[in-house]
Amino acid sequence: MAGDSVKYEQLGKARLSLVDAVAQSVGFMGPVFVSALILPLIVAAGAAGKGAGVATPFVVILTAIGIAAIGWIIALYARRIHAAGALYDYVTHGFGERVGFWAGWVYYWGTMALTAAIPLIFGGIVYGLLHDDIGWKSTPPYWVWGLINCGIIFVLLYFGVRISTRAQLTLSLVSATVVLGFMIYIIAKGGAGGDSNSIKPFLPSSSADGWSGIFYGILYGVLIFVGFETAANLGEETADPKRSIPRAILLSIAVVGAFYLITAYAQDIGFGLDAGKWGASIATGPLFVLGSKDAFGSVFFDRILQVIVILDITAVGVGAAVSTSRGVFAMARDRRLPGALAKVSERYGTPSGSILFTVGLCAAIVLWTRLGHGVLTREIPGVPPNVAVFPEYFPMFSWLAGYGSFALAAVYATVALAGIRSLWDAENRAALVIAGVIGCVIALGGLWGAIYKVVHPANKIPWGVLITLILGILLSVAVRGRRMASQVLPELSEAGAGGGS
Repeated sequence: MAGDSVKYEQLGKARLSLVDAVAQSVGFMGPVFVSALILPLIVAAGAAGKGAGVATPFVVILTAIGIAAIGWIIALYARRIHAAGALYDYVTHGFGERVGFWAGWVYYWGTMALTAAIPLIFGGIVYGLLHDDIGWKSTPPYWVWGLINCGIIFVLLYFGVRISTRAQLTLSLVSATVVLGFMIYIIAKGGAGGDSNSIKPFLPSSSADGWSGIFYGILYGVLIFVGFETAANLGEETADPKRSIPRAILLSIAVVGAFYLITAYAQDIGFGLDAGKWGASIATGPLFVLGSKDAFGSVFFDRILQVIVILDITAVGVGAAVSTSRGVFAMARDRRLPGALAKVSERYGTPSGSILFTVGLCAAIVLWTRLGHGVLTREIPGVPPNVAVFPEYFPMFSWLAGYGSFALAAVYATVALAGIRSLWDAENRAALVIAGVIGCVIALGGLWGAIYKVVHPANKIPWGVLITLILGILLSVAVRGRRMASQVLPELSEAGAGGGS
């Protein structure tokens, strides 16, 4: 095999299209989930207590430009390397096998954390809808719904990658169409009071905290684009990866960025250009506040929005699991991880070993959270425990989501630097430097936003990622592995792009 007698596991027939690759990236990003619950972090609901306020749409534009810089470098790599390991292979190309493994190790534990977070929030929202809102008192608890979500993810992943991507496409399209229509309705109505349409959301001067607020808004803004690059994990299973994967990455950033811009503006005027009200809506979710009977919707429509968000959360879970399973498969195929994790289903061509590992760990975390009564503290900062506490599942969900976002942002910065180093003689150098610097600044800004004034237990997230890195370094010393598949199998890379030393 390409002059190498060692057999390398390979995934099924490459038949995915540009549409499938876009569905993977968009599904992982979860634009409806972000719009429903996360946007207030950019406004001023983060730990720093500062944000873009009314100028949040302006920050969305700036952040999208920064993410596009990282995306461009990743797209350049995706034209050259088509292996399932994606960023693991890209960093290897730039800094060599050892650093590449460290980056892949941190990155895929990050996507694993994001994958494991989804069954928890899925179970919590489904339980809340059925038990608290609809009044079905005998509804199963959140952890049962979480395990059901694990089962759904397993089925969609195991029985063919096209099933996974088409499920993401359907779920994302349905949910995004409903939410986009609602946002346009709010804009057409003129927002709060019917006269809130304004140019102010696009002016940095509209931020009450000035450029300091804009900066903090960007820190949190990075998090809403996490997962844009995961189309690259489908490189081996895509019919024309050299063209489809780079286009999918950049197209996903553009499409989701436009969606965020519209939803941010609609929410901005929906709250009457009142940053205080918008930021405070994080407790319930701005989408649900605006969809209530007291705003622009009704009780029934609010229930519809909850179902729509559940659909999008499912798409996020599938996208995260697809990325994680392919990354684990790639590192196991290179024998940096146990070879059993590289097992491929002969019938379906899917990485069955890594899928079982990914879904099994998700289910274990759901059960651990239940048996450990939440494991982490349920206290709400500033609120006496006898008044209110977080639901049992929420602290673990929040910690895993924070860990995953932090880990991915760290690797974004690494791949931006790797691009400057390894693509220096192949691409426009000025463009590489500009994109690399912008990408690093944006990624490091996201890391700072995850550290600054963050309270317990989220303040332990950077230490958790550091411990993960140290374990990866020790593992790389103990386990040599073998030549990377992207260096051996000619179909996984273009000539001369097989990896660094």
